[in-house]
Amino acid sequence: MKIKSILFCGFLALALASCGPKDADIQKEVTSKLSTLPGVEATVSKGVATISGTCKDDAVKENATVIVKSVKGVKSIVNNCEVLSPEPLVEASVNINPDAVLTTSVNEVAKAYNGVSVSVKEGVVTLTGDIKRAQLPNLIKSVQELKPKKVENKLTIK
Repeated sequence: MKIKSILFCGFLALALASCGPKDADIQKEVTSKLSTLPGVEATVSKGVATISGTCKDDAVKENATVIVKSVKGVKSIVNNCEVLSPEPLVEASVNINPDAVLTTSVNEVAKAYNGVSVSVKEGVVTLTGDIKRAQLPNLIKSVQELKPKKVENKLTIK
């Protein structure tokens, strides 16, 4: 009687141990956890999870693997997610004022600074003459706000 009980308990333990989570149960949990990553999905077959979809970068792809690994019953993972290439950066166009407009505006700014002369050629403003050190930053800032192509500072600081 004792031997039958031991054999029965051993068989029962072995049967329960071999009954791991079913693919459908694993699939349900994986799908639930991956719902936080839009565009990413997974299928499960014989404990192997295959991740597919599109990821915005490598970090999202790696995160999908970590999430699926955390699900009990997943034996291995195949991550077939496609990483999207980043969109090219579009540089904002800079409006450069025409020389006539720039000359008029720069001369108005320069009137406030004694000893400063300005010239404009092809969008480049050249500053010459003498200026006090404390006045230089304000002058440069005022000239740059007029949107020249370039400002050449040839001023002598007093």
